[in-house]
Amino acid sequence: MAPQRSTGGRKYTCSSVSSLKVACQYCNELYTSRGLKSHEQSCLRRKEKKKEDREFSRATARSILKEGKHKHRSNKGRTHEAARDTMLVIQEAGSAADSPSAADSHYHYDDAGFEGLDDVQSVGKDTRLRSDSDISMGNNIPAPISVATATTSDRLDTFKTEYHPHSGHAPIVESFSVYGTNKPETTQSPVIDDEPWQPFSCRADFEFAELAHRAALSKDQTNELLKFIWRVADGRTNFTFKTHNDVSTAWTRASSQLTPFERHVVPVEYKKENIEYEVYSRPLWDWALDLLDNPLLAPQFVWDAQRLYKHDGTDFERFFHEPWTGDRWWDLQTSLPHNGAPFAFILYADKTHLSSAGAVKAYPVITRCGNLPVEIRNVDGPGGGRLVGWLPIVPADSDEDGKLSYTNLKKVIWHKSFTILLETLSLISKTGFAHQCYDGILRWCVMALIQGFNSACPCPICLVPKDKLTDHSTIYPTRVIDDAQAYNSLWIVERSSPHDALSQDTLHAYDSGLFGDHMFEEVKAHLKTLGRTAEKTTDDQFAAFPRWRNLNHFNHVTNISFSDGNKFLDISKQILYTTQNVLTRKDDEAGYALLKCIASYLHAYMYITFDVHTESTIAAGEAEILVFQKCLDQYIKVLGDEATKNWNFPKAHSMRHIFSDIRAKGAAAYKLQTNGKDIANQILRLDHTTFVSVVLRNRIDHFDDERCKAILSERELETEDLDDRSFGGHIHLGTPQSAITFAQLENDNVSNRAFGQFRKKLSTFLNHALPAYNIPLPDGKTWLTLSAQDTVQEHRYLKVNYESVDKDGNNKNIFVRILFMFKQSIGSQTLDLTLVQPMDAPTGPQHAIDQDLRLRRLRARPLALTEFITLHSVIRGALLVPDFASTRGDFFLVDYVDSDMFLRSQRYMF
Repeated sequence: MAPQRSTGGRKYTCSSVSSLKVACQYCNELYTSRGLKSHEQSCLRRKEKKKEDREFSRATARSILKEGKHKHRSNKGRTHEAARDTMLVIQEAGSAADSPSAADSHYHYDDAGFEGLDDVQSVGKDTRLRSDSDISMGNNIPAPISVATATTSDRLDTFKTEYHPHSGHAPIVESFSVYGTNKPETTQSPVIDDEPWQPFSCRADFEFAELAHRAALSKDQTNELLKFIWRVADGRTNFTFKTHNDVSTAWTRASSQLTPFERHVVPVEYKKENIEYEVYSRPLWDWALDLLDNPLLAPQFVWDAQRLYKHDGTDFERFFHEPWTGDRWWDLQTSLPHNGAPFAFILYADKTHLSSAGAVKAYPVITRCGNLPVEIRNVDGPGGGRLVGWLPIVPADSDEDGKLSYTNLKKVIWHKSFTILLETLSLISKTGFAHQCYDGILRWCVMALIQGFNSACPCPICLVPKDKLTDHSTIYPTRVIDDAQAYNSLWIVERSSPHDALSQDTLHAYDSGLFGDHMFEEVKAHLKTLGRTAEKTTDDQFAAFPRWRNLNHFNHVTNISFSDGNKFLDISKQILYTTQNVLTRKDDEAGYALLKCIASYLHAYMYITFDVHTESTIAAGEAEILVFQKCLDQYIKVLGDEATKNWNFPKAHSMRHIFSDIRAKGAAAYKLQTNGKDIANQILRLDHTTFVSVVLRNRIDHFDDERCKAILSERELETEDLDDRSFGGHIHLGTPQSAITFAQLENDNVSNRAFGQFRKKLSTFLNHALPAYNIPLPDGKTWLTLSAQDTVQEHRYLKVNYESVDKDGNNKNIFVRILFMFKQSIGSQTLDLTLVQPMDAPTGPQHAIDQDLRLRRLRARPLALTEFITLHSVIRGALLVPDFASTRGDFFLVDYVDSDMFLRSQRYMF
């Protein structure tokens, strides 16, 4: 290597085999000149942040160790937003703390987005530092970082994986920090070739075609864009497209790499007339081979059944997640040879509308591979869901609709069409298929189906009588193939009984079904009976419902009619809080009984939609279904002779089988450029093009990653700029405002009691907090005094990582409303602080309505009793809605916003 030479104060190292390397002016490490600028920017930011946080963090850690706190556990990255009437949970000292905060209407939050004036958060019960207290706060300071306090045996956070005996794997017991970290890495996959964009002529050609496709450009738009590109970029890159036909031709060449759609004709005879219907299908087994042959997906396939357990402090408790963690996979593998493994197809078919007017309808069939993890199969990508069929729709006929013969015709056409889709699986399901897997093991793949889904026994799973569909306490015999009285297309696939294969779809069964089509309609009927005042009050309260990210906001609901299941879901989450003071026991006893039904339904729904289930949560869900049955029976009884609705319909019965299905299969089971003609053919051709594009993009991205690793050193990879990625710390405070003096802050808020004696209360807080963290006061002072001319910098954006309730171990939380977030510099330390209004004022004896509707009531303390806390105490954001009937300014916790908040409210907070 050549000697070092100095140029302009910078050190350079020259090598005969590598490019010029330059020393970073901040860390003195050597980097190639190409990557130096990016590294130095990142290094400078990292250095400045470390300078701000190092001493405060070390002092905090020393304090925690002295107080005998347990080890911290890193939080999972997850962000929430909050805003007006949201709340955060603040954790007890020594407990894990993670979650988003909220603030004033001018604050902006990530991932819990919520427009409003005030935010509510929650804090550890005994950890708040009351700045106006004369009592030493040394033992009550909330931990400035996330801490998980051990409260059970050392085995509390250990997991056990038990493999099927045929797999040859011994059981494994792992700690929380190790569990799930030994998954195969796709980065080990080899580069397929040096030109993964083939059969496109070059990489630029593929990227242009991909952009034109994603932008839904017309032929003229595409031609104009090509002319523009040639004018400004002629000669700068190897770009060969000149017309739209060039793009189409390239896509046609590329499409041959994957299994295309095929057109079939289904002939049927109806009333002595021969009718033909078109069916489009992509052979299922050919699609499966496309997945198996993809070297980037191959390492991710799971073949062997597993039983997973987590220690609960007393014993290992089984939990269910992926399909291979369920009983059905285990039993199926037991029935196979020792080298046999199931290949699971998850099929979903549902009729839908392609136009807003409903004139163009479609019956697509989507498939996913159950052997791939949920984070692969349930997202866009080469391993995600794929359109594999386009079934015919029998047109509506006013003369024929409702006739038994016409209904049977629709069934015959559907099953004949679906049989075509399953034809390639029929033979293979009987013989199996030998496949050399990524791990080098030759496995014998056997087919299995999981299907997403009016007679005397209308349930497709059991033989419950049609007048007992609301009876969830009785176990009726399970259907078998011998019970069938008509042909079923699923019979042609071995080990795939249609009755066992059926799985529930919450969107249709519950959101737009049980709630949207039935309970919501009943609510509207009761409101209409009470009169226009009741309807207007309900609409006004929906309009006043605080906003929350991913929760639809409604200005009125009593006179709307739609079939969007997602909107029905969001209405169900808000309806208790917006009608509890309208459908009262006094004004409408039956309406009040209906609200009790909805409260139980929501509890059951939250259990049903958990991503991960344990034996305990399954048992709780099954118990709640029985509560729902009791509430429904009571509602029907109160209605008496006024009852006009028959609740014995299949969707009311579907809850009976949901948790047994979770045990069996796990918990985790287009703006299009068309011209309005030949819709099916156009959509299927475009879908195939999309699939080809995704596969090629995946190959190119992998090619880029591998080439980057080959060029950059390990050190350079570690120091790449990660600012645009999810942050890994506990909190991120952003949107800084201009610094102002304490005098200006207090003058601007002179009429706001929350800011009364702001500087004095903050001084008291700091004088208690800093010594508690072993942080010395600046300049050897024994008492810190803030002057009116000292400055404070407000921030209006907070992002917080938090862990689920099962992991943070905390069981003492309160709620606070964040009023003012700011950074405060004390000597060389910069503290992240916030002014909050505690929401833990006594509410008196439990209200009858709170008990009946299972509402969580909160009351704010007077604004004069605001407090300061560290932002590191924040656990998560939460949504509060005003009690519209309260004269004391009470709020209700909306614990249906997600499963984590629901579990917190059920287990720990009350």
